[in-house]
Amino acid sequence: MNGVEFVLGAGAAVLLLAVLAVRFSTRLGLPSLLVYLAIGLLIGESGLGIRFSDTPLTAALGIAGLVLILAEGGLTTRFSVIRPVLSWGIALSTVAVAANIAITGWALHLLLSLDWRTALLWGAVLSSTDAAAVFSVLRALKVPPQLAGALELESGINDAPVYIAVVLLAAGDPVRWWTPLLVGYELFAGAAVGVALGFAGSWALRRAALPSTGLYPLATIAVCVLAFAAGQGLHASGFLATYLAGLVLGNAHLPHRGDTLSFAEGLGWLAQIALFVLLGLYASPARLPGALIPALVAGAVLVVLARPLSVALALTPLRVAWREQAFLSWSGLRGAVPIVLALIALTRGFPGAQRLVDVVFVLVVLLTVVQGVTLPLVVRWLRLSRPEQGREMEVDSAALDEMDAELLQIRVPRPSRLHGVYLSELRLPTGAVVSLVVREGNGFTPRSTTRLQEGDQLLIVTTAGNRDRAEQRIRAVHRAGRLAQWRGETGA
Repeated sequence: MNGVEFVLGAGAAVLLLAVLAVRFSTRLGLPSLLVYLAIGLLIGESGLGIRFSDTPLTAALGIAGLVLILAEGGLTTRFSVIRPVLSWGIALSTVAVAANIAITGWALHLLLSLDWRTALLWGAVLSSTDAAAVFSVLRALKVPPQLAGALELESGINDAPVYIAVVLLAAGDPVRWWTPLLVGYELFAGAAVGVALGFAGSWALRRAALPSTGLYPLATIAVCVLAFAAGQGLHASGFLATYLAGLVLGNAHLPHRGDTLSFAEGLGWLAQIALFVLLGLYASPARLPGALIPALVAGAVLVVLARPLSVALALTPLRVAWREQAFLSWSGLRGAVPIVLALIALTRGFPGAQRLVDVVFVLVVLLTVVQGVTLPLVVRWLRLSRPEQGREMEVDSAALDEMDAELLQIRVPRPSRLHGVYLSELRLPTGAVVSLVVREGNGFTPRSTTRLQEGDQLLIVTTAGNRDRAEQRIRAVHRAGRLAQWRGETGA
């Protein structure tokens, strides 16, 4: 077997093992990232004997993986969920991050006798919550939407300021009067690049009749990755640009949106698996026992002191209840992001960065076990658990080339107030008509007397100009029934 065959075969075997391990970790109540790290350790130098110690390559691949994870997070986050908690997410991503860095750095300076720059670098590396861990764990919890939305928004945004802080501290340059202005420019410029490319990409994709359905997901992901490259090229925050581009695209009326989101979710899983296996492969088990005590000290500072105080400083002025603050404090999950950030410091030659990498690796495992396993208990103890709510209706669309029309494909979810509604009661706008209903695998042409049922699939043909109105009417009846207009439901 030559080198190419071995690499492809080993990669496929690891990927299949990781996919199967998801079910195993779910049954045990453990975040899947721990299983991926364990796979990397098993095939590494202390397991099967594969040695991998290329720090620059690991850091570069780590950044690439984070870009794909952030793109998937932005694409799959509904703006309707995060809109009510925008102020929470922004406060957690800015005020809480700054407070976390300062408090953690101060405590570690005293407890571990680190010099101030090293202590603040440790604080910066440990201050970022991980998008992959948050997206995979929180979406399985039955918590109020505003809490899940705030944490998703925080984990999508806070990588940007933390990355900037790590780069500045690792460079060893003195902090000057214009440093805060530089940070502000990088964040605002990155946000502008991401939003601009997101809107430009959604505009182009809505008007492009591509020859294959599979090209739309590829183009969407390409726009998100382009946002990262453009942001970094302008010396702005590429991470923030990636997440916001994905957020704009994911909430736009994209053709074949369902296929795009499914592709992005699969790509996100692939990035998570590859990233955590790579980090497990890179880690040196022989050095990890020596990092246990500093990791325990840093973890205690982070969980007991820094995270709760920083959340309180950020959210108390916004009048967030103490129960919600307690949940947000405990659910600040760490994952690959701190390890990648520590590797960036190592590639820049920061003294003692190798020790930081080892400490962060141990700390991520400890906190993931403790927080990931106990999070459902904390939700119940704080009485924040909510019964499972009805799913939002997903609408998939495809442009009809040269006809200025679109096809909308809709599946009536369970439960839905569309159930029992006569087709004539939908009152779709002029230019929109239900052309086909598929029920229990059988398709038929509906009449005005046809009553919709949960699980039905509808095919709606609409002119491009009435596409938004048709979708809003369907959503309104789904949420409020045939009297949606009288109840003030617009479907927006």
